[in-house]
Amino acid sequence: MNWTIIGIWLGALLSLSLYSFLYKDNPFYKFAEHLFVGMSAGYWVIYTIRNVLIPNWWENLLPAEGGIQPIWLIPGILGLFMVLRIVPKLASLSRMSLSLIVGTGAGLTMTAMFQTNALTQVNGTIIALGQGGGWFNWVSNIIMVAGVVCGLVYFFFSKAHTGIVGRTADVGITILMVAFGASFGYTVMARISLLIGQTQFLLFEWLPTMGINL
Repeated sequence: MNWTIIGIWLGALLSLSLYSFLYKDNPFYKFAEHLFVGMSAGYWVIYTIRNVLIPNWWENLLPAEGGIQPIWLIPGILGLFMVLRIVPKLASLSRMSLSLIVGTGAGLTMTAMFQTNALTQVNGTIIALGQGGGWFNWVSNIIMVAGVVCGLVYFFFSKAHTGIVGRTADVGITILMVAFGASFGYTVMARISLLIGQTQFLLFEWLPTMGINL
């Protein structure tokens, strides 16, 4: 039994089942969709157990040198409380775990986001306009600094957007739309790349298994 050929046929049939949604919703698409969701959920459950739960909790609770570490029972109990959400009478216990997760996560994320986004962006904007040399770099630096300032002015709502403030805010809107458009275009290009790759798989790997060579 040639498992390579079987794998190619399974991949091709599932790909065609997913693309069949372009025509209309149908049982083949639903089957492929449910299979993908189920396999993804199962994979991440096993991944979390093997790569998160065991090394970060179980091995600390019961280290190799022997002896249970009681302090590690606390995260285990909190994790159990999260699972108890499936039991209606005990679901309220999960609020304790959720409150710790949300509070700790918010505090850590706030610090990380401030350092990686706000401070890094400010540091990247405070540059010498002639840095790097050459007229192209000089113009690029001018546009970047002007774009940042105009974008910030647009979000400055304590003053009416009239006069020079309004015109600056309009420039900020334009800069933001260009940035959003570029981001969307990058996303579309990434999806098209995936489509091209899957099309090449169907044309140059699946069809040859039926004796059709392009």
